[in-house]
Amino acid sequence: MTRRLRGDDRAVSVAITHVLTIGITAILISGLMIGAGSMLDSEKERGAKTSLETTGERLAGEIASVDRSATGSDTVTLRVDHPRRVSGSSYSIDMNSDADGDCSSFLLEESETCLTLTAHSEDAEVHIPMTVEESAIDTGASVRGGPITVKYDGSTGKITLESGHQ
Repeated sequence: MTRRLRGDDRAVSVAITHVLTIGITAILISGLMIGAGSMLDSEKERGAKTSLETTGERLAGEIASVDRSATGSDTVTLRVDHPRRVSGSSYSIDMNSDADGDCSSFLLEESETCLTLTAHSEDAEVHIPMTVEESAIDTGASVRGGPITVKYDGSTGKITLESGHQ
């Protein structure tokens, strides 16, 4: 009895099965890695926004405290410490008024002043309302996150923010 090996292709199906299994597994793992990466990015951005909101609300309360303490021509200075970074990103703080059009958030009323906190490495920006009159804030200056000096100057009647403790 003679056997012919030319027409025998049974071993090929085992090799093809292994190749297909490895290929499908590689595609599934790649899909999971890409999905996890985009989820991590969105969670990092959401974490940055939450941290900015918390810091902004604390700072808005501290500014309101300085505003309540200020009387007449007195100078009131409050030195506060806030995180230098949020979600691994440095951030800046601006005092704005709605007259500038910078307090553009659906949660803010038209007549409100606000703090705008912006993370530099993340796509995160938040607007925090303040209970300070628009005429009492010095708009335009930007400070970095970290130690901040909140200062009321009695001669001008304005509240300013300065980076660091001076």
